[in-house]
Amino acid sequence: MRSLRAIEAGVVACQRCPQLRAYTARIAREKKRAHRDCEYWAKPVPAFGDPQAAVMIVGLAPGAHGSNRTGRPFTGDASGAFLYPALYRAGFGSQPHAVDRDDGLTLRDCLITAALRCAPPQNKPTPVELRNCFPYLLDEFDALPRLRVVISLGAIAFASVLRLFRERQFAVERGAVSFSHGAEVEARNGARRLRAIASYHPSRQNTNTGKLTAPMFDAIFTRARELLAAEEGS
Repeated sequence: MRSLRAIEAGVVACQRCPQLRAYTARIAREKKRAHRDCEYWAKPVPAFGDPQAAVMIVGLAPGAHGSNRTGRPFTGDASGAFLYPALYRAGFGSQPHAVDRDDGLTLRDCLITAALRCAPPQNKPTPVELRNCFPYLLDEFDALPRLRVVISLGAIAFASVLRLFRERQFAVERGAVSFSHGAEVEARNGARRLRAIASYHPSRQNTNTGKLTAPMFDAIFTRARELLAAEEGS
C-alpha cells in the first residue's frame, strides 16, 4: 500500500494525458485578469486532507482558475467558496475560507480528491482521461484504512465511486445506483462496510440557480456525521 505522500508525488508528476498538461500550462500563461499577478500551479492537483480520514470527498476536476492556479482541491474558486464553509460548519474544516495552499486551512477526519486531477477544457473530462486518472483514486482509497463514508460531488464523481467499489470488490447491498442528490449506497466487502452519499456539485451554475442550497449541502455532511457516529456506536 502506497502512502498518501507517495501518491501525491505520483499525481503531481503524472504525464498520462499530454493534452491536459498542455491545456493547464496554456491557462497558466494566459491567466484570468483577476489573477494576472499569480503564479499558477498548472500541474495535476493532489488530494488534500487528513491521512486518517473516515470521510473521502470526490469532486469532478480542478477548476482552470481555481485549483489549477492554487494547487489544492476546491481552493480559489466559487465551488470552494461553497464547499469549505459547509465543511467548517460540519466540523471537518479548521476555517471556512480557502484562498491558497498557505492559508492555514486543515481538514479533520476528511480528505478531498477528484475523479480527474488536471483541469479539462470546458470542465468536461473525456472517458479516456477519467480512466487514466482512476488508479490514483484507487490508491487513495487503499491508503485510508479508517475510511467509512465516501461523498461524491456530481454524477461523474458518483460513477467513479461506484466503479471504485466494484474494483475493490465491495458489493452494493442497499441503496440507489443511479445519481440523485442525497442518494445513498451501502456496500460491503467481508466485514468491512462503506457508505456512499451523492450530492450535486457545488458549481456556480448549481448554487446560483438554487439547484443546490446551503441547507441541502449541510444535510449531506450532517448525514455523514450521523453515519460515522452510528459506526462508532455499533
